[in-house]
Amino acid sequence: MFKTRILLVIFVILVSTVAYAGDFTLTSPTIKPGTFLTDDQVFNGFGCAGRNQSPELKWTPGPTGTKSYAITVYDPDAPTGSGWWHWVVYNIPADVTKLPVGAGDSTGKLLPPGALQGRTDFGTHAFGGACPPKGDTPHRYIFTVYALKIEKIDVPYDSTAALIGFMINANALGKASFTAKYGR
Repeated sequence: MFKTRILLVIFVILVSTVAYAGDFTLTSPTIKPGTFLTDDQVFNGFGCAGRNQSPELKWTPGPTGTKSYAITVYDPDAPTGSGWWHWVVYNIPADVTKLPVGAGDSTGKLLPPGALQGRTDFGTHAFGGACPPKGDTPHRYIFTVYALKIEKIDVPYDSTAALIGFMINANALGKASFTAKYGR
């Protein structure tokens, strides 16, 4: 009888978690999932001539217990052996559910108070747009918001995206993503 109750409680927790995960979503009025990025989200450098602007992002409130959010933009197709981190934002307060166009500029002035940008693979603390090698098959750009169970990720200022990503994943209650493409 005791084992049955424990199994029932575990089942209810799993069903609740899975059901809620579908409710946590990330969207962008700027980018539709599966479409190609525009010049606005293309890097300005390395042979690319875009506007290097982060898109507007909106998400639904995270699961119960969410104390902050983090956002990443990652290209798994970059020919590095480890992909390419285009943007890392963390310590976004739990009452914030959107970022405006251009929030990823190097000043961070459009980010909510307390939010920080981690160092990307461009070596900057700002959004770095798409710029795959010429002739490559279009790359995928995965935009992800994470609901975290902690208010702050405490890492040194110049931490790598991998270290910040480790802290994000260690404290995630849920995540929502969409993917866009870009090639040249």
